[in-house]
Amino acid sequence: MKPAFWRDLYPEGIPREIPITNETIVDVFETACRKYAGNPAFSNLGKTITFKDLDRLSADFAAYIQTNTDLQIGDRVAVQLPNILQFPVVVFGLMRAGMIVVNTNPLYTEHEMEHQFNDSGARALVALENMGDSIEHVLPKTGIKHVILTALGDLLPWPKRLAVNTVVRRVKKLVPEFSIPQAKWLRDCLREGSRAMHKSVRLTPDTIAILQYTGGTTGVAKGAMLTHRNIVANMMQMQSVLRNDIREGGEIMITPLPLYHIFSFTVNCLMMIKTGNHCVLITNPRDIPGFVKELRRWKFTAFTGLNTLFNALCNNEDFRHLDFSALHITCSGGMALTKATADRWAEITGCTVAEGFGMTETSPVVTMNPLDRVQVGAIGMPVPSTDVKLIDDDGRDIELGSDQEGELCVKGPQVMSGYWQKPDETAKTFTPDGWLRTGDIAVIQPDGFLKIVDRKKDMIVVSGFNVYPNELEDVLASHPEVLECAAVGVPNEKSGEAVKMYVVSRNKSLTQEQLRDFCKQKLTTYKIPRHFEFRDELPKTNVGKILRRELREETLKAMTNTQIH
Repeated sequence: MKPAFWRDLYPEGIPREIPITNETIVDVFETACRKYAGNPAFSNLGKTITFKDLDRLSADFAAYIQTNTDLQIGDRVAVQLPNILQFPVVVFGLMRAGMIVVNTNPLYTEHEMEHQFNDSGARALVALENMGDSIEHVLPKTGIKHVILTALGDLLPWPKRLAVNTVVRRVKKLVPEFSIPQAKWLRDCLREGSRAMHKSVRLTPDTIAILQYTGGTTGVAKGAMLTHRNIVANMMQMQSVLRNDIREGGEIMITPLPLYHIFSFTVNCLMMIKTGNHCVLITNPRDIPGFVKELRRWKFTAFTGLNTLFNALCNNEDFRHLDFSALHITCSGGMALTKATADRWAEITGCTVAEGFGMTETSPVVTMNPLDRVQVGAIGMPVPSTDVKLIDDDGRDIELGSDQEGELCVKGPQVMSGYWQKPDETAKTFTPDGWLRTGDIAVIQPDGFLKIVDRKKDMIVVSGFNVYPNELEDVLASHPEVLECAAVGVPNEKSGEAVKMYVVSRNKSLTQEQLRDFCKQKLTTYKIPRHFEFRDELPKTNVGKILRRELREETLKAMTNTQIH
């Protein structure tokens, strides 16, 4: 039960608790498909599919999995797709067949793919053909037996499908040569599945729906086990907070953040399905001119993003001249929202940005700003049926509303059941009495709103993506000329933070360019250190642990002095 502290502080109309439900994601999906059959569900690259289309296509894919593979209920299937129509078709099809979805970043290097595929025990992979060469190299090192590939324009009508795929393959040359003899093509799978009959499977709310990979609070890549109950609860929690703002079947939601990221997956993909609304999928939001051109086509009503994206759009002249008259919901997550960006967005669009807080481990939403009571700089209040508290360094509870800082801890139906096959890591993340430790330092204001003060963990947030120093240091330490290294986050105007790597080298002739090239072979682009600094030694505790905090503070001080002078 939510502490009495919040009961009189909750905005009028927002329930304190959500009702208990035994629905699964599949139940929610199939109900929405019946209720909103004729409504547009997803649009991408000029093509719109309705809820009826999505129901049929996902059932065809589920039928193919059930009748043409040896996959069993509970098997893990990696999905490595960007924001294209194939993503919801494949994900809902897999869930309807009883599979566990392993969301996988299409930007991953072979090194990162190999770890996630093996750690999850994935037996199948659905991916964009653009990654075909990497998949070819990684497959022999994994237990993956089934590979299904798709081309970017595969769900577009003829002849646009041919035109898009030809441009991608022949003109832009984005598809390197590869050979995967056992691979099937998604279009063929859907065709074969349409000749069979999808058989409903029995799922329970406590069945794992997704393995969502994260470094958590320790930096070791691991899969958060998110059950159907976790995610359905989080959908209901968000819907309760936005009950007076989201119109069932009446919203056009711009979706630039990747659906393989838990924020976009739950908030955009799943909650919009539940409420019968329309998602416009943006495949490449980094192409700001192309993004703005797509926005011009829609009388959009809702928008999700993060600080760097809002900032980039506001700096585009064409964006500033769009029609924002229908926009009434803008939600921010993934990284801290700056006041300057929030103010500028509101000035240009006439819509206030509502910031929230969440984690992969919480499906993800923990707190939200009610749209009629937004506080810029605050992360809002706990969503219904969610308890939060702060603890000090000794693990003692801090009095609610005392304005004292502490580590934020969470309890609620959206909190994961644990990390996949890592009981020790799970135990480290929870307190003995069952509270999830977020690793974030927060303060609870007397009015019930929370603010994040700092991160207890050393996680670096680059353009909304979590980057974990342990992973970067493990990679760079494998370089034969690197003796020691330490990664810290430093402020960056464009990406919020950038990675700076301190290095003790065995070879004085080693250069930054050599290290950067080494990292490019093993790390996704946003993880690659932007700055390198060579040192004779790194600061350490008396037991030999490198003091990242001291390095970060030293860097910030140097940056401040540079700005002053």
